Order: sequence, then C-alpha cells, then structure tokens
Amino acid sequence: MTAVPDSVAWYDAHAGAQAAAYEAIDPARLHGWLTGLLPTAPALVLDVGAGSGRDAAWFTRLGHDVVAVEPSAALRAEAARHHGGTGARWVADSLPALTATLRLGLAFDLILLSAVWQHVVPAERARALRKLLGLLRPGGVLAVTLRQGPAEAARAMHPVSLTELEQLARELGAMVVRTAETPDQMGRSEVTWTGVALRLPDDGTGALPLLRHVILNDQKSSTYKLGLLRALCRAADGQAGLAQDREDGSVILPLGLIALDWVRLYLPLVGAGLPQTPGNAGPDGLGFAGPGFRALLAGLVPRLDLRVGARFAGDAADAVRSTLQEAADLIARMPATYMTYPSGGPVLPTARRRARGLSGEIVLDADFLAGFGTLEVPGELWRAVGRFAVWIEPALVAEWCRLMRVYAAGQGRTLDEGVLAAAMIWSEPTRGVMLPRERALRLIAAGRGLHCVWSGRALTAKSLDMDHCLPWSAWPCGDLWNLLPAHPAVNQHQKRDRLPADAVLRAASDPIQEWWRRAYLEEAGLVLPRQFADEARASLPGLAGSAEPALEQVFAALMLQRLRLRHDQNVPEWTG
Repeated sequence: MTAVPDSVAWYDAHAGAQAAAYEAIDPARLHGWLTGLLPTAPALVLDVGAGSGRDAAWFTRLGHDVVAVEPSAALRAEAARHHGGTGARWVADSLPALTATLRLGLAFDLILLSAVWQHVVPAERARALRKLLGLLRPGGVLAVTLRQGPAEAARAMHPVSLTELEQLARELGAMVVRTAETPDQMGRSEVTWTGVALRLPDDGTGALPLLRHVILNDQKSSTYKLGLLRALCRAADGQAGLAQDREDGSVILPLGLIALDWVRLYLPLVGAGLPQTPGNAGPDGLGFAGPGFRALLAGLVPRLDLRVGARFAGDAADAVRSTLQEAADLIARMPATYMTYPSGGPVLPTARRRARGLSGEIVLDADFLAGFGTLEVPGELWRAVGRFAVWIEPALVAEWCRLMRVYAAGQGRTLDEGVLAAAMIWSEPTRGVMLPRERALRLIAAGRGLHCVWSGRALTAKSLDMDHCLPWSAWPCGDLWNLLPAHPAVNQHQKRDRLPADAVLRAASDPIQEWWRRAYLEEAGLVLPRQFADEARASLPGLAGSAEPALEQVFAALMLQRLRLRHDQNVPEWTG
C-alpha cells in the first residue's frame, strides 16, 4: 500500500488493479503475526497507507475506531467504493511529514504500516519514525512490515532492513517487542516480509519527566513557572485549534493566547489576596499587574468574558489590550526564559511583539492574539499536555497551592483553604447557554419549527433544553457549536453527562448542521457567524487554516474531538 508522494502517481494510475489485489487478501491471516499485540476493542487505530481500506474496514469490524491515511486520491475512491459504510475516518496525508494527521491531536493504541516502509526514502526514515512514535499512545504498538525482494523503480521502492529499523527505534526510545517472517500473500516467490512491532516505554519523549521536574523539583521564586505550564495545559485542552505545527515537529502558539489564559488564572488569585511571591499578597510587586490588570481586577470586565472570540470596545478594549501586553511581556521575560532544560536552553522560547496600538474595538481571535508574539512548544511536550492535562493539571494545582501556603507562612499568615480552593478553579462561562437558547426561542416563536437533534421530537418554548454535545463534565466548553437544542427527556434522562457514541453522532449530522446554519449563519448579522467560526477554529482540531470553515468541516472536527475525549479520558458513551 502507498504512503509517500513519490509513489502516489503510480498508485493513482493503477488503483483499480491494486485494490482488487488487496481485497483478495484476508486481513486476519495477513496480520496474524500480531496475535496477542492487538489492543482490546474499542481502541484507536491509525492505518498509514491504507490503500483500498481493507485493513481499516477489518479493524472497524473488530470494534475499533480507525483513522485511515492515504495520499492517493484514486485509492481513496476505491476505498469508498469497497468500504464506504464502515465508519473509518479518511485523511489525505503522507509520510514522512504526516502534517494533517498530527493536527488531529489524537493518540493511537495501534499504528499499522502494512507494505509502506519501502516507499519511505532512507534519508527520511528517522523523521518518519519520530512522527509515528509521536502519534503513539504510551504502551501502544507500531506495526511495520518490511519488504524483501526486487524493488520496482516505477513504484518508488527503496531497500529496507530489520537492522536499520531496530537502530532507529533505539535512537528514538522505542523497543522492538516482536519480529516475524511471513510469506507474500500475493503468491510472489521472490518477495517475503518481516513484521516488526515496536512499543514505547512511558511516553518515550522525556516530556513527562521534564514536567514532573518543573512542577515538583525546580527552584521557584514565584508561581510564574506553574502559571505558564497551567496556561499551556488550558490551551492544549480547550484551544488547541490555534496551534500551528512546524516542520521540525514543534508547535507555535500565539503568545496572546497564553497571556489570555494567564490573566484568567491570576485574576481570582490576586483578587483573593493569595501571595504569588514570597513578599507579595496583592498586585503590588507582580510584574504583570499593570494598569490594565488592575482595571480588570476592579471589575471593568468580568473574568469569564475573557475568552477566545470575545469582543470589547472603549475602555474595556483598552484595558484588555494592555493587560495582555503586560502578561505577554512578563511571560517572555520571566518563566519562559528561566524554564530550561538540564543541559541549558529554554524549553518554551518566545518571540515578543508589540500588539497593535490602535484604539477601538478588539476581537480576541487568532490574528489579534498572535499580535503579541509567539511561544514555541516542543512537539512531544505539546502532545503530552494535550493528552494528559486531566492528570497534569491537578499536580500543578497542588504544587501551586503548596507554594502559596509557604509564601503566606513567611508573611505570618494562614490561608483559608476554602478561599484557596475556590480561587484555583478554572471556570468557563456557563452564560454561553443563553445565546443559543435565545436563537432557538426565536425560531420557535417565528413558527419555523425546531426539533431535538437527537430524537427528532418537535420542541416548544417549554420543552427546550440546550445540550452540551461533548459533555461539560468531561470538557467544559460553552462554544456555540457545542450547544444543541434537545428535548429534556433526552438531555436530562438519557444522554446526561455522556459522550454521544460514534453512530449516534453520525446519525445526527444533518440536524446538527441544520441547527448551526439556522441559528448562527442565517439572519444573524456579522457577529454570530464570525463568533461561530472563531470558536470552532480555536477549540476543534484541524480548522486553524480555514478562514470560514464549512459546516461539514466543523462537524468532521467535532467527530475528531469526540474521539479525543473517548480515548484520552475514557468518557462514558451514550448509545442513543
């Protein structure tokens, strides 16, 4: 099966014949060498070079969720013809970069490269394997088959060897857990195969040990390093759509986004008089608490209004702009500079800019937040905080509370534990339900009809609930796209705090997209369509490059975010 651009033209030209040959092979027999290593269903499987979809369909029949990567458009068309209803998610992407796949933000239990590795140029194999291991969940399996036999120049094949793959695996911290010699399933006597299974110990990157060091062992003269890491967790958990992947594997974030989350974190702490440095119990002495922060502290703008997509004008706009500039400057000058690797060099290098100094209305969108500069995050660290934020953040909170108690003791104070706990809670604006509800009531009042997206039951003003499609308890998100009209009997007594199962969400695709269109994109002026797009780009994977993502793109991104919650947090499912 094909994987890299050099071979795509050949596979496009021979897709029909190749698909017929692939489909004649029994995948259970072909992959029998993996017996005992395949994950228990339901697991998340990545099939790279998925060809005709034979293996992807097999894994879905076994109960797994499958992402199938295939660069050949003709083979993807063959896959749609042979296995169009199996439920695998198809991505047009290729090794060695896997750019689109990495943007999904998913961690896989099994990655399969069946008849692919020979297409990867030898000089690119280290990079390709690094990308693949970065997509693998700790403890997951990467299964690669190596082709021995005469190469076909027209198909851009290159020699492969077990020794080379084993050496690359060792250099990247992976273990070879199985090798197996297998015959060619197409009956070619001159071709044989070697199956190689790799596994990662821990996360294989050093990201988790680094985080543990900074959180628990690193010297801290303030809470700033913890604040930066927690802001990074917040961005990875709820605003990952604003991240931009770089060719070297790192991720670039708008510095203004980190500053925005920083301000959200520190406002309740400073407002409650909780010390953030040994000699400080208020805004005095904090390097980021300038005039803008003090204006917000005084209540000029409610803290929960500080979110991606929000709009401000007049004095509020000036205060928010200056507050973010103050925070961005402090982050770049202090924690980002002094959070270093053991060997030296910053873990999170920044590039500062002065935001546009124009007065007037501002919108907290990607362009505005990038105006303050950028923060570079190593790819392995970004993936770690994205996948494990639900476990990393409690450790950050515990250490932050410990530091504040130590600082307070040095000032002769004892902190109220209730105040401390309340100030450390990250809150999302539950008032976001009101706007979608108002749009729904208008549709009902206008006699245009409104139905529950899950059951199809007609809704009235008295029987209208607004459901968080991806449950608030698992992922607090009040974005417009996540709030859907539902009947109380479904929302309160059936779905509740569970994640819609894949089949349930697919079945609701048309009603959900119709709701989005009617509620936010029709007769809503210029504000709601932009807010809908800004929020979707910020919080959903794969939409960052779309100025105005189509509703089909937003729904596809919603499906991917469902996968992330299902497999990263094991959120219980509602099967309808």
